Amino acid sequence: MAYPSPPSPLRRGWSLWTLALRRARAAAGRVVAIWRRSIQFRVVSTTLVLSAAVMVLLGIVVVGQVQGGLLDAKVSSATAQAQGGFQVARQQASALAAEAGRQPAPTGTGSAPDTGGFDVKDWLTGLVDQLSSGGKGQYDVAVLSPDATANTQDTRWGPRSSGNVLADLSVPRDLRTEVGRHSGAAYQFTRIVRESTEPGGGRTSTKGVVVGAQLSDPQGNHYQLYYFFPFTPEEKTLGLVRGTLATAGVFLVLLLVAIAALVTRQVVTPVRMAARIAERLAAGRLEERMRPNGEDDLARLGSSFNKMASTLQNKIRQLEDLSRMQRRFVSDVSHELRTPLTTVRMAADVLHEARGNFDPAVSRSAELLQTQLDRFEALLSDLLEISRFDAGAAVLESDALDLRDLVGRVVDAAEPLAERRGSRIVVADPGRPCVAEVDPRRIDRVLRNLVVNAVEHGEGRDVVVTVGVNDDAVAVTVRDYGVGLKPGESSLVFNRFWRADPARARTTGGTGLGLSIALEDTHLHGGWLQAWGEPGGGSQFRLTLPRAHGGELVRSPLPLEPPDSRANRGLHLAGTPYRRAGGPPGTQGTGTPPAGPPASNGGSARPGDVPRGLPGGGAPATYKTYPTKEGGGR
Repeated sequence: MAYPSPPSPLRRGWSLWTLALRRARAAAGRVVAIWRRSIQFRVVSTTLVLSAAVMVLLGIVVVGQVQGGLLDAKVSSATAQAQGGFQVARQQASALAAEAGRQPAPTGTGSAPDTGGFDVKDWLTGLVDQLSSGGKGQYDVAVLSPDATANTQDTRWGPRSSGNVLADLSVPRDLRTEVGRHSGAAYQFTRIVRESTEPGGGRTSTKGVVVGAQLSDPQGNHYQLYYFFPFTPEEKTLGLVRGTLATAGVFLVLLLVAIAALVTRQVVTPVRMAARIAERLAAGRLEERMRPNGEDDLARLGSSFNKMASTLQNKIRQLEDLSRMQRRFVSDVSHELRTPLTTVRMAADVLHEARGNFDPAVSRSAELLQTQLDRFEALLSDLLEISRFDAGAAVLESDALDLRDLVGRVVDAAEPLAERRGSRIVVADPGRPCVAEVDPRRIDRVLRNLVVNAVEHGEGRDVVVTVGVNDDAVAVTVRDYGVGLKPGESSLVFNRFWRADPARARTTGGTGLGLSIALEDTHLHGGWLQAWGEPGGGSQFRLTLPRAHGGELVRSPLPLEPPDSRANRGLHLAGTPYRRAGGPPGTQGTGTPPAGPPASNGGSARPGDVPRGLPGGGAPATYKTYPTKEGGGR
């Protein structure tokens, strides 16, 4: 039996790195979200960053000043201390030379005083011990033979030092050369190397300054005397200063952050309260008010906000009362008109039936009276329906049915009107059931309105009705090839009594309320009713409904813009081709949708019939009916 191999360390490390990166991105996203939402967080964060930056800069400046002052004081004290030791060494050498009966030879002369059996090595060792004994750990002393490159004779004795200082490693070569060239003292910063006193040996080094001078022993030979001053006390002082500044800086930054949070809270709290109350006012709770405290600017803001809310509440109530009176007036008038309208209808029917016995003028008047009464009854019915929507009394009686059956009935009812207009109605069927929970009466009214409008505004060209379905929604598009819609009119066609051409009289049987009622019926189902159009290229209306009652729509099975629009066929407004993306100049789209089986038709249309009069300039374009393509989008 084969067992899976464990993941490699590289893959495991990559997975951990990916997980850490995702968590970092999530944390950064949360911080960015808080930064965008909260003014207080932005102010406090900015105060924290800026105050921390100021404290760091101030600390660097202060520490630099303190460090420079300590170094200057250390060099001054070290130089003074070393000069005293150099003077002592000169005096001792002079005293020993005087006891021997002669003075030390001048510098640079090769002669030496006669000291008899005097041992210079022992004298140098004693001098180092004597000079270092007064240091008490603050400095150490060492003597070195002159550099071989100097103009002196080599005494050939080893270095002597106190405090386990390795003088030959602690004194820089440049300093030894400088001391050998001049008779005065010189100093240089260095690292003082010592032999460790702990078990196991080893070496330690500390920062310090070394001061040296070239002197003469009692025999007149040159030697170099050095003082080593470590920076240990100064480093402790500097560390104390740094710690004090860091502690004070942290507390000061925290204090500034707390002050900023407190101050911004005093400003932000009334603003947040105003935002919450504004949200409640927007939700309809018009009685909400702020509670201003004091007489400052925020208190005046609260008082002004309350005055504005009171004024809005009064205006909204006045508008509600006016709207309620208007709705009641429309409803009462519509109901009251039914009785006289019934009487007038009965009289008009009698006159219409007897119009053959009248003279031509009276007969024509009877026909006009009958036509206008039909329009008046339709207008009255639409007004009553609108008043129900305005009053919130519309009730949805949903039932599961196939939307294709509703489309078929609507197309059959609209065929006589299409024949009179000289157009045909072509139905594109998806080839599978389009079942949804809808109110048959209301959806029938919506579809009838869309199809009749398409026939009336199609200018004798064909009307294409397409049905689509996906997992969540069903859709119906009604496409005509008439005058179309201008830019911006697709959102106005659903307004009550709106006309594309206000100067044109209404000669058709519409009341101007059909699309408004259709939109209300669609919203009652939780669906979409949208319009698309182009000047001279026709228009298309799309009805999208959720398959389940109360479902939420995400996308429509059918696209709002038809496949044969000018943009989809690569044409300008005048019908001339434009350059397609990725194609050579002058490339023109074919305008032919995907080929497929012929769509099912309603009325007198036959399988394989094609819409006539596609816009785009010139002769009619080649076009085939095609099955609906799911996945349009919102």
